[in-house]
Amino acid sequence: MYGLGILKGMGVTLKHFVDTYIEDIKFLGKGKRTNSAFQVRQGIKGRSLGLFTVEYPEEKIAVPERFRFVPFLVTNDPDAEENPGHEWCTSCGICAKVCPPQCIWIVRGTNEETGRPKPEPEAFYIDIDICMNCGFCAEFCPFDAIKMDHDYEMASYDRTAEHIFDKEKLSKPFSYWRSIAPTTAAEEAEARGGWEHKDVLKARAKAAREKAKAEAAKNKGQDKPAE
Repeated sequence: MYGLGILKGMGVTLKHFVDTYIEDIKFLGKGKRTNSAFQVRQGIKGRSLGLFTVEYPEEKIAVPERFRFVPFLVTNDPDAEENPGHEWCTSCGICAKVCPPQCIWIVRGTNEETGRPKPEPEAFYIDIDICMNCGFCAEFCPFDAIKMDHDYEMASYDRTAEHIFDKEKLSKPFSYWRSIAPTTAAEEAEARGGWEHKDVLKARAKAAREKAKAEAAKNKGQDKPAE
């Protein structure tokens, strides 16, 4: 009554205003924006005093592992034993079909000698201004070739060609996916049967079967008694 509530509210505001500068004095010489200081300020005890807000872009809160933003294409690591840098995408087109805003365009590659389609994209485009970050493309991809990124800082002054990402901008190595989503990557690798692409795993399994078959035939010939 009689404006006492307003005065109490202004008093709380003034107290936090003063506490903000008092807490800043404690970090003099230690670095206010170091990781340790940021953890204290955002912790349970630190939140009771001083500055509440995160001073972005100097300070950033870590995003959860399941956070999703613009998709990216998974490629083999540059130092991979088989097909270094090769993209996992087979240009099947499922991601483009399930995309609700239809922001994905794929051009399937062709074999120059035979003219037949080959299981890799010649071009891959995503309009990040249209993308709604739903994650359907990553969820429905049968080869784990498309994932949701954690990079949300994509603002620019060009709202036309700059925001249409091509295959070069979209491609990131498998090690990057393991670094931003280690738990999810491990779960997928366990379901897939290995860390590599399904085609690599199939080729290894086929080679192992052929090798075992050849060794069995060799052993059979050695065990055959001489006439």
